[in-house]
Amino acid sequence: MGVYQHLEEYAGLPVATFNEDTDAAETEEEGDGRGAAGAALPPAGEAAWFVGTSFDEEAFGDVFARFLGTVDTSEVTALIIGYWGAEYDSGAADPVALLTEAAASFPKLRALFLGDITGEESEISWIEHSDISPLFAAFPGLERFDVRGSQGLALDPIKSDALRVLRLESGGLPAAVVRAVGASDLPNLERLDLWLGEENYGGDATVADLAPFLGGERLPALRHLGLEDSEIQDEIAAAVAGAPIVARLESLSLAMGILTDQGAEALLSGQPLTHLRKLDLHHHFLSDAMVERVRAALPGVEVDLDDQVKQDDDWRYIAVSE
Repeated sequence: MGVYQHLEEYAGLPVATFNEDTDAAETEEEGDGRGAAGAALPPAGEAAWFVGTSFDEEAFGDVFARFLGTVDTSEVTALIIGYWGAEYDSGAADPVALLTEAAASFPKLRALFLGDITGEESEISWIEHSDISPLFAAFPGLERFDVRGSQGLALDPIKSDALRVLRLESGGLPAAVVRAVGASDLPNLERLDLWLGEENYGGDATVADLAPFLGGERLPALRHLGLEDSEIQDEIAAAVAGAPIVARLESLSLAMGILTDQGAEALLSGQPLTHLRKLDLHHHFLSDAMVERVRAALPGVEVDLDDQVKQDDDWRYIAVSE
């Protein structure tokens, strides 16, 4: 799924939609769970629940309140927050505040996606956030957390023994957020994905900001690292080539960014990558010759080199920006 489609599965569960079209009188019976008018809702613990509204429709706060009153949230383990409005929308809300206020209603929550918002609803750079730090205190049992968008996004260093998956999708991730992740105490984190983006959309992190992830002293359980969607992808590749963390990874992603032959050369000239199960480089600017070199150098590794961008000039672009 990309940023132009809503999730159909999350945290191993099918998605059930609760939105402005969902009838509060619907009962928890077996149904298609897609939130269409008149469709029955599934048992609370058997779905990942999408809660959202649409532009100029019912206010998100009202939809969320109906959700709390309709679904047995004490059984909900996975929650997806969709469109909640924007500053130009009279029904805009702060989902972090609503979630933290309702935390006691979600004792079993283990997975949270903040911002399953498609490009048709809002460009990723327009999604308006606040400080997401309170969510980790409100839901200490979170094992997975995903967030899309970065406008106004703030984060303090966090501590969590439960968190295993952390994914931040953006067209421009602020350096302060990257540093906060790097300073966090996450001893059981297994998967980390950061869409770093470009400076025009707030992505001002440098390779130096990635040192806590690359040095190997932190994140002892990490098995997948994604440093993606970056306009400095070549610099990141060069840093990764000698990074101690790589030796214990099972998969590595430098996809979606402006990776050229220079970055690929650095990878091939660095430490061995043959232990990896997968290397994801999709959306890249490698020459045909370099594509073949990468494949030949890693015969036992699943290497994703899809979406090769051929160019006639020096203009290059990341996969997701605005």
